[in-house]
Amino acid sequence: MSDFKPVRIAVLSVSDTRTLETDKSGNVLAERIEGAGHVVAARAMVRDDRAAIVDHLRRWSADPQIDVILSTGGTGLTGRDVTVEAHREVYEKEIEAFASVFAMVSMRTVGTSAIQSRATGGVANGTYIFALPGSSGACKDAWDEILRHQLDSTNGPCNLVEIMPRLTER
Repeated sequence: MSDFKPVRIAVLSVSDTRTLETDKSGNVLAERIEGAGHVVAARAMVRDDRAAIVDHLRRWSADPQIDVILSTGGTGLTGRDVTVEAHREVYEKEIEAFASVFAMVSMRTVGTSAIQSRATGGVANGTYIFALPGSSGACKDAWDEILRHQLDSTNGPCNLVEIMPRLTER
């Protein structure tokens, strides 16, 4: 078993109505990230604007001090929900199974309302990028049931951290 390796994680909250001070979901993620022994490498709030989201994802994924980006908000079905489209514009590879596993986890807490989430994950510039719903409950579910384990270098049989050095292979 390998030693625990802290990961540097940036949190991007997407909202037209919240501020960093009122951002419950971003706070939940930051608390859980630090509680698991990782580092909150950056934190920001952007409006539901595709270009602004893409800009943050591109800048942060190019930053060698950031290993993972978690965004929260804008994954729903309304006209203003553009986070998923922004993520897919940045991804080099999509992690399709993340959406499926998140839906299974969500079914236990919100039942069939899980179909309203378009949570997604991918990789760009050797950085993992995940789009989570804007509710604090969904962020807790995603972290507690999926990301906490996959971002733990001691988790077996395998985890995302162990393949991190190989993400930029050509």
